[in-house]
Amino acid sequence: MSRFIRLPWWQRSFLWLLLVWGVATHCAQAADKPSLEGYWKGPLKVPGGELEVIFRLVSLSNGTYFATLDVPLQKVSRMPVAVTVRGDTVTFVAEEAGSQFSGQLAASGKEVQGVWKQPGYEVPMTLNYAPPAISTAPKARLTPPYREEEVTFSNLTADVRFAGMLTVPAGEGPFPAVVLLTNESAQDREGSYGDYRLLGALGDYLTRRGVAVLRYDGRGVGQSTGEAGKAGIPGAISDVQAALNFLRTRPEIDLGHLGVIGHGEGGNVALLTATQPLPPAFVVTLGAPGLSGTNLVLQQQQALLRAQTTDPVLVEAGIKRQQAMLDIIRQTPDAAQAQTIVANMLRQNNPSMEAQVAQDSATRLTSPAYRTFLSFDPLEKLADVKCPVLLLNGTADLTVAAEPNLLALSKALKSDKEVAVRKLPGVNHLFQPSRTEWPLVNGQQKPVFSPATQEIIREWIVQQSKAKK
Repeated sequence: MSRFIRLPWWQRSFLWLLLVWGVATHCAQAADKPSLEGYWKGPLKVPGGELEVIFRLVSLSNGTYFATLDVPLQKVSRMPVAVTVRGDTVTFVAEEAGSQFSGQLAASGKEVQGVWKQPGYEVPMTLNYAPPAISTAPKARLTPPYREEEVTFSNLTADVRFAGMLTVPAGEGPFPAVVLLTNESAQDREGSYGDYRLLGALGDYLTRRGVAVLRYDGRGVGQSTGEAGKAGIPGAISDVQAALNFLRTRPEIDLGHLGVIGHGEGGNVALLTATQPLPPAFVVTLGAPGLSGTNLVLQQQQALLRAQTTDPVLVEAGIKRQQAMLDIIRQTPDAAQAQTIVANMLRQNNPSMEAQVAQDSATRLTSPAYRTFLSFDPLEKLADVKCPVLLLNGTADLTVAAEPNLLALSKALKSDKEVAVRKLPGVNHLFQPSRTEWPLVNGQQKPVFSPATQEIIREWIVQQSKAKK
């Protein structure tokens, strides 16, 4: 099930795990009211920036709605919610988490002004209406000015076969090339977040400008075999090595200029791949963590608490509660006992949380994957990286804060003489620019990969190619 306002296992702040777990419900609506079917979109203010929230409503024959929630920046896609309409008051509810948006529908029927509420947080929010998309040719697309090839390759050490897309620039080549890595291992080749294709957009940009690109579905995703989400960091590294070896068999690829670009945890995997035999020629990281999982959680918790209160006593108390829970998770080997303790702590910290929600949360927080995330040190082997590295983070990144994470990574790479660090103004964790720079498509703003960042990446790759000649 999707979760709202949360970070991936290797990045997630514990607080976000408490805020939303939705439930699929269909709530009554008076039959004579105007239809709300379509998209309702708005910015949710959070400490340090904002998250785009998208509610999708579909009218049902009994006069109710089926509704889902998307938060692209936090990888929430089609999470079920409940809808209630009473007069001109519209309410969207994630009931089990005690989270809801309630507001007044404007006379125009195109805007709802209200308040978003969740445990410990309340903020005004305005939703604007967009009609449901209609496409008479949903698969129609312009043929790109480069060659596309569906490919497969195997990681024989794990007995996994991957399906992917290789895009090759027009011309004879050989071309510099990159393997694109998603933020999570169980993610599609496009790096999809709702309708936004992070890696698809970057891959298209680079291929149009002379760089061959391989992107592939994670284990157990699409046509790739294996079990989704079970690779772990070592498995992900071996997958990348298999991808690089596949590209080394292709005559269109310049074998001396073969690199890896990774988003989020994919950036950590890219760096660790550079410590292995047959490393890539260069690495680019996009919002990669430099802090351990535990420290990342505490940093996020502290930032949120400071945004909510100026009382240092309350901030310190909140951090101590968080630290105590993390200590229980990491140091209690009996999983059943750890779940019971954590569930009890969750309900004591948030009395409105229902027992089942607390138990479900505790199960996730004491899982092997989360324990691994808390103990993962992304810096441990980086002294062995010798290839050129470009570290990129956005100043509007609410998931992996630019300053501390870039600093940690750059210090760990100090023995590497070819490390470039760039902080990107206004860019978020999905490498989207400020909303003021989003283009309008059919009258609606459409998120895009930061054009300035795309060009920074392309130019840096070209520089590496020239430097090696």
